[in-house]
Amino acid sequence: MKILGIIPARYASTRFPAKPLVDIGGKSMIQRVYEQASSAEVLSKVVVATDDERIFEHVQAFGGAVVMTSTEHPSGTDRCFEALQKVEAEFEEVFDYVINIQGDEPFIQPRQIEILAGCLDGNTELATLIKKIEDQVTLFNINTPKVIFNELDEAIYFSRQTIPHLRGIEPSEWLNAHNFYKHIGIYAYRSDILGKITSLPMAVLEKAESLEQLRWLAHGYKIKVAITPYDSFGIDVPADLKEAVERLKK
Repeated sequence: MKILGIIPARYASTRFPAKPLVDIGGKSMIQRVYEQASSAEVLSKVVVATDDERIFEHVQAFGGAVVMTSTEHPSGTDRCFEALQKVEAEFEEVFDYVINIQGDEPFIQPRQIEILAGCLDGNTELATLIKKIEDQVTLFNINTPKVIFNELDEAIYFSRQTIPHLRGIEPSEWLNAHNFYKHIGIYAYRSDILGKITSLPMAVLEKAESLEQLRWLAHGYKIKVAITPYDSFGIDVPADLKEAVERLKK
C-alpha cells in the first residue's frame, strides 16, 4: 500500500490567524507536525497542503514538501483531494490511500498514524481513530464528538451528544456500566473514495450535528474505526500555546 500523508494548513483562521507559523519551542507548529508525521514509517510521502504563500515558503525553507491549493475549500477533506491530484501529477506517483493529518497537533504520535494505517487493506473505504472515554467531563462535553460502532468495527453514528443513552441508569454511573468512545479527528481515505465524497451534497444529519463525517455515512459509505490508547492535543486558540510549551518541556 502506498499511503500519502497530507497536512492541510490554512493561514486564515477566525480564532487563530497564522496558526501554522506560530513558534513552539524554536520550531513552527507546521514544522513540528510535519516532522512527527514523517516519522511514521507507513507513509510513503508527507506533504503540506496550504493556501498561503507564507506557509508555502516556510515549509520549503525547512526542507518539507508542500503544494499550493485553493483558498475556496470548505474543509480539509476537499483540500486533501486537490493536494492528492497535484502530488500525483508532480511526482508521477499513484497512492492507494490518503491520511489527513491535523495541522494543529504538533505532538501527534507517529504510532497514531500507524494504528490508522492498519485498517487500510484495499477494501476499506474510509477509516478514523477512536478512544475510550475515561472521565465524566468528556462524556458529556458537546464539543467532543462520540461514536458508536458495529461488530465489524464500522461506525454507525457520530454525535455531539452522549451515545448510546443508558436507560434506567443514572448518568453519573454511565462510565461504570458501559464503554463509551470519542472520535479522534484523523482520517484515512481510499484515493478513489476521496474523489467521490468531495462531490457529495450536505446531508441533513451533518447539518444538524455539524460533523462532516455524517455526510459520508448518510450516503452509504463505510467508516472503519480503530481504537487508540493515545489522546490528541490540538491548538485551537492562542491560549493553548502555554500548555503546548509545557508539554514540550516534559
